[in-house]
Amino acid sequence: QLQLVESGGGLVQPGGSLRLSCAGSLNALNYYAIGWFRQAPGKERERVSCISGSGGSTYYADSVKGRFTISRDTAKNTVYLQINSLKPEDTAVYYCAKASTYGCSGFAAYEYWGQGTQVTVSS
Repeated sequence: QLQLVESGGGLVQPGGSLRLSCAGSLNALNYYAIGWFRQAPGKERERVSCISGSGGSTYYADSVKGRFTISRDTAKNTVYLQINSLKPEDTAVYYCAKASTYGCSGFAAYEYWGQGTQVTVSS
């Protein structure tokens, strides 16, 4: 059964950096778009980034452009989210999800989700 496992979250001071990883089983992450989402307490889940199946196309929410970088390593069946210049408003549970499409799509296209990793930005 397909599984996605996020890792790399933690407590970091404002301005710090983290690299989140999303590892998939069954060679599941290759060839499909993978998205990173986050959900803060009391807020709706939002998509922050996505990478297409080939890795040639990426998407970033306006709130993270210039600070977040998504990448994929097909040999390791892993997608990464490098997060720099962290702000307190980045505090959330971060999820990765696999889409049923090759290109980045809306929420409805994401069919498998990981359990999430907590990112807390605080001094």
